[in-house]
Amino acid sequence: MKSKLLAGAILALCAQLATAAETVKIASLDMLSGPLAGFGQSALKHWQFLADKANTEGWAGDTKFEIVPFDTKMSPQEALSLLQQVSAQNIRYVVQGASSSAVGIALEEAIEKHNQRNPGKEIVYLNYASATPVMTNEKCSYWHFRTDANIDMKIKAMVTHMAADKTLKRVFMLNPNYAYGQDAARFARRYMMDMRPDVEIVGDDYHAMGQVKDFSPYIAKIMAAKADALITVAFGNDLALMVRAANDAGMKDTSIYTVAGSSPGMGIAYGEPAVGRVKLVIGNNMNDERFGATKIATEYKQRFKEDFFFGAVHTGMRMLSSAIREAKGSDPVAVARKLEGMKLDGLAGPVEMRKEDHQLQMPIYIDSWAKVDGKRVKLDQDGTGFGWRTDAIVPNAETSLPTTCAMKRP
Repeated sequence: MKSKLLAGAILALCAQLATAAETVKIASLDMLSGPLAGFGQSALKHWQFLADKANTEGWAGDTKFEIVPFDTKMSPQEALSLLQQVSAQNIRYVVQGASSSAVGIALEEAIEKHNQRNPGKEIVYLNYASATPVMTNEKCSYWHFRTDANIDMKIKAMVTHMAADKTLKRVFMLNPNYAYGQDAARFARRYMMDMRPDVEIVGDDYHAMGQVKDFSPYIAKIMAAKADALITVAFGNDLALMVRAANDAGMKDTSIYTVAGSSPGMGIAYGEPAVGRVKLVIGNNMNDERFGATKIATEYKQRFKEDFFFGAVHTGMRMLSSAIREAKGSDPVAVARKLEGMKLDGLAGPVEMRKEDHQLQMPIYIDSWAKVDGKRVKLDQDGTGFGWRTDAIVPNAETSLPTTCAMKRP
């Protein structure tokens, strides 16, 4: 009798262990210190918030998530050193994006080599913001998945919208001086020549990232050039200082087109002088209630007292959760197979992880800084009473681009 009871107890324990929830650790490799630390810290909060939401709502079934933060200090060398710690801790998923494309490229290459040399210990890399196109073109990797539009797609959407403005005659470009900013300027020039060859590029300048304290000399050049529009992919404190300098100089006749203008703190720099003048090219608008963006943004703000803006983090968490659920486990090899070609409804509607290069295919919003009106603009930014009004949505058919990726699959 005792042996039967013992056997029954053992079977019950085994059943309990078999159904126990697995916890998947995700390494967040972004800058948590330095002049642009606020951008990385906000990204970390987005991942933590969405991991908690996934856990509570069972996005991945019984599987739970834990975000483990690492500080790259925006250094590729630091990121590679941290990747060794990630591997030693047997963390099989990495997310990165805020700490520049230079870090992203280094991680993509290192993870590809790691996975080739360490079968059975593969790592999957979800990239939510490192936007240089080479990562899904000539440097593409089977283990890398970008959950946001790359900068080529965003600039194409931007120029498509700008080209429709027949009053546009003169454009100035001012971008951070590294691969990401250089790519953006090159793409902007190319698309503008294709769509509006009559528009003159009256300036093409670069600034050191995170080092410029006074952008007024740049603004003086833009005003002297009589530019109708400024194109910039600056972000974080750089963008805030740039817009503040434009306001201080009374730059009223030049629209400022950005791709990172909704990050925390930007609204305070913009204020009323930026209404209708500062533009935002982005993958979602938190005032668009159709796909749950407003609800997510409201929940996030209640928790962190700051604004939700990384829609690509939501896409990443949703896709990873769905892939783990479909794979019936968290093995990176099986999960990567499920991520390829995945389709789901994101915060801006249907999106697809293109199998050929692991570049997300998605629509892109063109927004303007506007006063909250309770209709088109319900959520403000940074408590300013101003937020983002959608002017246009460029469909995926117009933002999708061919790829040169020749992916090597395991």
